[in-house]
Amino acid sequence: MPHHEKTIIVSEADLDELQHVNNVRYLQWIQDISKEHWQILVAAEDQKAMIWVVMRHEIDYKNAAVIGDELRIKTHINSSRGATSVRVVEMVNTKTDQLVVRSRTKWCLLSSITNKPIRIPENIIAIFSTD
Repeated sequence: MPHHEKTIIVSEADLDELQHVNNVRYLQWIQDISKEHWQILVAAEDQKAMIWVVMRHEIDYKNAAVIGDELRIKTHINSSRGATSVRVVEMVNTKTDQLVVRSRTKWCLLSSITNKPIRIPENIIAIFSTD
């Protein structure tokens, strides 16, 4: 399945009082890379017609990230059915190759006109299911 990947450097603004990356920041990165992946692969007219909303986040925190760490953030669609899709995001420390965070998010596709769930169109499923 096609994936999207980027690297980031942990900054002081990303840290909590324990000097580790704040859980809220991880969640923001999960949402940011998910949105980027959608915007890169999907035609503008489809982006205007459809919006994604989160139904559920599951996040496993495996190792702490600290200031200066470089994280490789990678995402892909794990499965799609009806109006829902499950997206996986993994964050790995590039220096140690250790998994820092792994998440599974269930998203629901809505019509941007009605704000009601719609079945994921076959052309969208195809975009995310082939390289």
